[in-house]
Amino acid sequence: MEYLQKSSERNHNYQKSLENVISKIKKSGERPSLCLHACCGPCSSYVLEYLAKYFVVTVLYYNPNIYPAAEYERRLSELQTLYTHFPPVLENRVKVVVLPYDPEEYYSAINVRNEPFIAEEPEKGERCHRCYELRLKCTYNYAKNNGFDYFCTTLSISPFKDAEQINSIGMELTGTTEYRSLKGNAIELPPAKDGDPAWLISDFKKNGGFRRSLELSEEYNLFRQEYCGCVYSKESKTPKNV
Repeated sequence: MEYLQKSSERNHNYQKSLENVISKIKKSGERPSLCLHACCGPCSSYVLEYLAKYFVVTVLYYNPNIYPAAEYERRLSELQTLYTHFPPVLENRVKVVVLPYDPEEYYSAINVRNEPFIAEEPEKGERCHRCYELRLKCTYNYAKNNGFDYFCTTLSISPFKDAEQINSIGMELTGTTEYRSLKGNAIELPPAKDGDPAWLISDFKKNGGFRRSLELSEEYNLFRQEYCGCVYSKESKTPKNV
């Protein structure tokens, strides 16, 4: 199969790319394993409703960016409470892994002490890119060390998150420098290297995904946070209910 060099154009249809992956999985009759990084309960609600029937999912809760500690605990508690009665989780036996909370990992990753200007970066800027990269690297390493077929994150469901950045980081972590162009601006990645997880292309906000997460939040009375998570987004004018 011929793959083309990755271009710098930002016109990929990541949702269509995901639909193509799922179509192949459905035809295979198998359910590959997926390590899914989750930032909170509301964002993971729709993503699990969508993916859990096609993948054997383990949710990885790793978010050292969240400030303060009480906010981190509240978001984790909300996620865990939802999963005790959320049908897609129960019916598909979704597991949850919670990694230790160490905010220093976040501050080191964004390098704010050496580059204080990074604190003033707008949403979707370089600070956010470094934060995405930190959490996706952890997800990739966990997936690789535990034999998962795929890894992904719920982050792209938010309108305030850059799906292009997120998918580019995922592809870079797997060493993907080529892809195959498909109809409708969809792309197909080469198979993962032996022993490595494949990046699951996605843009979960598409096809009403973000709207559906709002509906599920209302249905299950979920706490929707008023800022992205870090101290800098808390102090900024980021729109509420991200």
